[in-house]
Amino acid sequence: MVHDTIAAISTAVGEGGIAIIRVSGPDAIEGTARIFRSRTDLRDAATHTLHYGHIIDPKTDEQVEEVIVTVMRGPRSFTAEDVVEINAHGGVVAVKKVLDQVLLQDGMRLAEPGEFTKRAFLNGRIDLMQAEAVIDLIRSKSDRAFSVARKQAEGTLSKRIKALRQTVIELLAHIEVNIDYPEHDVEDLTSNYIREQSGSALEEIGKLLKTANEGKILREGIMTAIVGRPNVGKSSLLNMLAQENKAIVTDIPGTTRDVIEEYVTLNHIPLRLLDTAGIRETSDIVERIGVERSHNALEEADLILFVLNNNEPIHEDDRALLEKVKDRQLILIINKSDLESKLEMAEIEALVGEERIVRMSVREEEGLDRLEKAISKLFFEGQLDSGDLTYVSNVRHISLLKRAQQSLLDAIDASNTGIPIDLIQIDVRSAWESLGEILGDEVGDSLIDQIFSQFCLGK
Repeated sequence: MVHDTIAAISTAVGEGGIAIIRVSGPDAIEGTARIFRSRTDLRDAATHTLHYGHIIDPKTDEQVEEVIVTVMRGPRSFTAEDVVEINAHGGVVAVKKVLDQVLLQDGMRLAEPGEFTKRAFLNGRIDLMQAEAVIDLIRSKSDRAFSVARKQAEGTLSKRIKALRQTVIELLAHIEVNIDYPEHDVEDLTSNYIREQSGSALEEIGKLLKTANEGKILREGIMTAIVGRPNVGKSSLLNMLAQENKAIVTDIPGTTRDVIEEYVTLNHIPLRLLDTAGIRETSDIVERIGVERSHNALEEADLILFVLNNNEPIHEDDRALLEKVKDRQLILIINKSDLESKLEMAEIEALVGEERIVRMSVREEEGLDRLEKAISKLFFEGQLDSGDLTYVSNVRHISLLKRAQQSLLDAIDASNTGIPIDLIQIDVRSAWESLGEILGDEVGDSLIDQIFSQFCLGK
């Protein structure tokens, strides 16, 4: 249990209508009461109530700021501790003045990044999976990603992991009883039970891992490189997808000299778009650096949008680059489809396949729906599941599920080959511990600190 009291600004720094200073811990109410003047003494305030008044400097009795204070007594609060939230006027100076007065009180200190959520976890209000979902909520870049994170924060996925863990612990208990009391062991029955329980758990893990790739994409976005020779419409495509002029567009080849990055959402799918410099041989030193960075972006990309001009014959540089990336996740965009075609389509279809070709006219904003469908088909087999939003999206969770899966497979294999039951117990316990790590039951302090250090200050 944590015994000190922490405070931090929980809203974005800058000008705004309202800013919130959050205080949590055993002295949250007492400490705030010493600097708050109102008709109501906060020490006597009921939980989940609002109180109008002023923050004052207790040394001079001078009013610092006009505020509304919210009181939430533990355990009915976000951290399961006493929490006070001070609603002040937005603005850097006003908020800092209030926070300074709070931190001057005995027992108060500035919160570390993610410490409020960390306390909610340490105090048992949420598990580690739910805590990690909080940061996913903050960082969500699409409605679908937000919905998935919200489900995780509510504990929907945690319930499935807990049920999985219960199946494994029942198997572990059966094995340990037979180890302690071997005279009651019936070898055939025990082997059958190991296969049955492990198989049941493996089936559920398989269901979760089946959607893991989609969940990871929804959480992190698809790193998408827009590539092609100069002046084929790469920057125009970026601007069309972003719905604003992010990249300079001219008729002069080589306008884009660096990699431009932008997040967009297409059909609920978040894309991290990288508009690259046109790939070609050039004597311009600056452009050459841009081309080199384009090649690096190409290597890191999850999806490549390869752009060709419909009204130009395919160039030797295009053939060489297509040959290099044809086995990657690729969609070939034939831009300027409103103009007369000078492309040899039979050659292009032979290189990449007809199903990966999308015709568009970026200038006319035509063909976006076809691009959306092509991306959805490539990564989600045509559509995102519109019902069940219980996706495993966190890389740490996916890794631990795979580890548990392998441990259970090892247990079944060991049972089938007649390995002693006390050795099978090791595999089953490993699966149980891996599932516990997802929920935070089997993790060390260093991992917990690492996870919460990724949070913003005040969350």
